[in-house]
Amino acid sequence: MKKYKILIIHGPNLLLLGTREKQVYGTATLPEINKSLAKLAVELNAELKIVQSNNEGNLVDSIGTLGVNWADGILINPAAYTHTSIAIRDAIAAANIPAVEVHLSNIYARDSFRHTSYIAPIAIGQITGFGIESYTLGLRALISRLSKSAKSRGKK
Repeated sequence: MKKYKILIIHGPNLLLLGTREKQVYGTATLPEINKSLAKLAVELNAELKIVQSNNEGNLVDSIGTLGVNWADGILINPAAYTHTSIAIRDAIAAANIPAVEVHLSNIYARDSFRHTSYIAPIAIGQITGFGIESYTLGLRALISRLSKSAKSRGKK
């Protein structure tokens, strides 16, 4: 069984999880989310590299290096950059690997400016509104898609 390499990207302000706007984002902290993802990665036979930055350029650089040269897929919560960053969108598209966009809150039940995602059109899917489970559902879906893609390539 192939061990899939997944780049996990957490965007701006996610290091404040657990203390910021608990009514919107819940009480889970970023270390708790990462621990949950690491545990699931063992179950799914995946290797993770995790990046968090408040800086758009750092996220673009991570996608351009790890996403292009190391990862089989990307699980990303671009946070506020979801609605503003063409640079992150273009970096994901250039990486040319499957990406799943996740959000803790339901961005479509919030402010209207949050209803537009620059990432969703180039992602294989988007999971939003399930709290910490958005991440675990996203990782499961990404690994499932990678596995199915590998099997279909093997049949040809």
